[in-house]
Parts: sequence; structure tokens; C-alpha cells
Amino acid sequence: MQERDSARGVLYPAGSYEHLRWAPATGLEPWVEKHWSVAWDLAPGERHVQHVLTHPCAHLVDERGEARVYGVGTGRYDRELTGSGRAVGTKFMPGALYSFTHTPMHELTGRAIAAREAFGADVDAADTDAVDAFLLDRLPEPDEGFALVSEATRLTLEDPAVVRVEDLADRLAVSVRTLQRLFRERVGVTPKWMLKRYRLHEAAERIADGGVDDWAALALDLGYFDQAHFIRDFKAVVGRTPADYAAAT
Repeated sequence: MQERDSARGVLYPAGSYEHLRWAPATGLEPWVEKHWSVAWDLAPGERHVQHVLTHPCAHLVDERGEARVYGVGTGRYDRELTGSGRAVGTKFMPGALYSFTHTPMHELTGRAIAAREAFGADVDAADTDAVDAFLLDRLPEPDEGFALVSEATRLTLEDPAVVRVEDLADRLAVSVRTLQRLFRERVGVTPKWMLKRYRLHEAAERIADGGVDDWAALALDLGYFDQAHFIRDFKAVVGRTPADYAAAT
């Protein structure tokens, strides 16, 4: 799995803001990947647009005293920062928010609702110690559905041989249709979307690190059929070809 301080998915990171990440309380590790905060204080007239390739994860976020739950955003997330401000959030593991709220996650894809509407109670999302206590008090029992989503996520991140939904279904000993239904309910996106998104995360990270000089080899290494499909997918989400992204980072 990715390290808890990973910034994978953040495109063109800049010094215009402070991004901190820290682990949840003991006992929440299966359900919560990390807590995070973003703070900025820009000069008058200054602006910064941060681009993020989203993850297949839900977030609990407080900004300006309003606690909201965000489902998975399927496109590139672009946030314009001006003036000063701070947001504090909790990033759930894929499929984990459903275990706490039983809200069908496809209903939250690309949108947000008030935290009280999701959890049925108020939560101080700005105080991550309070969030930990709130979640520990409502800790769900692990179930087969969450276990399958967790294992699918682990395989996607750790096993380079898993490149298709059929590969995941075979490893998990379930049908493709069962896996698709499970992801729609628990995650809000398809397993195919997760596979493609994590491949693009890795591609963007490797390109930004400056270690890519053969696009065809990178495409094959990431499980793409050919270079053209990789470039098409990368440009569709990132907004630039891999070569243009490399030149801009």
C-alpha cells in the first residue's frame, strides 16, 4: 500500500500552500488512510490553481467551519487558492465510508453532502482527534464486501500483473459483475476506473521524478496495450501529453 505521507496524485506541487499529513488513531488503520490539512496565505492578487488526480476514496472535510463528506471525483480536481484559508480532512480507505454510513457511494460520486446527513450526527471535522474518537465510537465490524474492496485495492497497488478487471476478479474468486456491483455500492466508481487511475498516478509520479525516457516502455510497464492508449488516457485526465507534463514539472 502507499505510504501515509504519500502526495501521489498531486500535479505540479508548489510552495504556495502547506500540505500536512498524519496517521489516524490506532484501531482506525483499516478504515482511514490519513488525516490531512492544507493551509495557504497568498498576497493580494496572487492565485494558485492546484490540480489533483483524485483517488477512489471519500473524504470528510472541514473548511470555514462546515463539515462535509465528499465522494469520489472522477475527473481532475482543480482548486483555485486565493487570500488565506485552511482545510482539514480525513481520507478514508476505498470502500470504508460505506461501512460507517451505509450510504450507497454511487450517490456521492462527484458530489458532497453535509457530514451530519452522512453520519446522522454532528462531527467536528476540524479536530482530527475528535474525528478519531467519533469514528472509533462507531467502528463497524469488518465484512466480506469491505474485505474484497480492500484486497482489490491492495492487488491493484502492489501487483503489476493485475492490469484488467478480469485479473482482479480471478484473484478474488468472484465474477466481474459481482466486483462491479460491489464497487458501485462501496466505492462509487468502477474497478476499471480504479485500475486506470492508479496507473496514471504512478505514471505522473515517475515522469515528475525524471526517470522516464521511453514512453512505449512506460506504457507497457503500466499494463497498457500500447503507447497510444497510454498517451490518450494520460492527456484526457492530466490535460497534457506525458512529454508535455515532463517538460512542465
